[in-house]
Amino acid sequence: MSTVATRVGTFVWHEQVSSDPAKAEEFYTQLFGWGTEVFKPGEIDYKMISSGGQSHGGFSTAMEGAPPPHWLGHVRVEDVDETVEKATNASGKLVAGPFDMSEVGRMAIIVDPQGAFLGIYQPAGDGGESEGVFVWDELGTTDADAAQRFYEEVFDWTTTDMGSDFGGYRIFDRAQGTGQGHAGLMQNQDLAIPSMWVPYVGVEDVDGTVAKAQELGGSVLVEAMDVPTVGRFAVIKDPQGAVLGVIKPEPAS
Repeated sequence: MSTVATRVGTFVWHEQVSSDPAKAEEFYTQLFGWGTEVFKPGEIDYKMISSGGQSHGGFSTAMEGAPPPHWLGHVRVEDVDETVEKATNASGKLVAGPFDMSEVGRMAIIVDPQGAFLGIYQPAGDGGESEGVFVWDELGTTDADAAQRFYEEVFDWTTTDMGSDFGGYRIFDRAQGTGQGHAGLMQNQDLAIPSMWVPYVGVEDVDGTVAKAQELGGSVLVEAMDVPTVGRFAVIKDPQGAVLGVIKPEPAS
C-alpha cells in the first residue's frame, strides 16, 4: 500500500462503465483471471476487481447521458471541489458530482476541453490504494498541446516530450514526482478518433491475451508490437466497446 503523499496526482482506480456491468465482469474475469468482491451488498452491489488480495477497480453502471461503454480512470486529489474549479476555469466541464460516498470519499467526473472523461477522487480516510494491475494510463487526444496545458494547470503535472524517436509521445509526471512518469499523452493521427483516456493492464503474454480477448468476443485496435525500452503492447476493445491496453513492460534496468 502506498502513502498519501506518493499517490496524490496519480491514477488510483479504474472502472469499466456500461449499461451491463455483469457482461463486462464475465469478459474480464475470463480474460485476466480476476476475481470480484461486492462492495455494500444489497445496498449498491458494486462489483470490485480483486487480484492478489487487493481491490483494483470495478464494474459500474452507466449514468444517464454517459458516453458509450468505456474505462474511466480516477485521479487522486487533495480537494475535489478545488480541482473541479481548476478544471472548469481551464475550459473543462463538470459532468457529475461532486458527491460523497459513505466510507469511500468525495468524487466527481470531468471532461477535458477535447472531450476525454476523467474521474477525480478524494478518499474519506488516509489509507493508500493498491497497485499492480493497472500499470499505465494514456491519453490519445485531438490536440496534444491544449491537453498538456489543461492537465498541467488542473493537476500541476509536468510534461516531458520523448522526442521524434517516439513520435512526439509525452510523459506526464507530478510536480514532485518520481521522474519516471505515471501517464502518457499522444496526438491522435486520425482526428476522427475521439479523445479518450485508455488504461493499460500488465500481462505476461501480450499476444496470448489478445488472442484470448478475440475468442471471448473482443477485437483488436492496435496489434501487438514492441517499443524499445518500453515493452510489448496492444490495444483491444471489449465486446461492449470499451477500449483497454495490455502491456508487458521491459524489465527495469
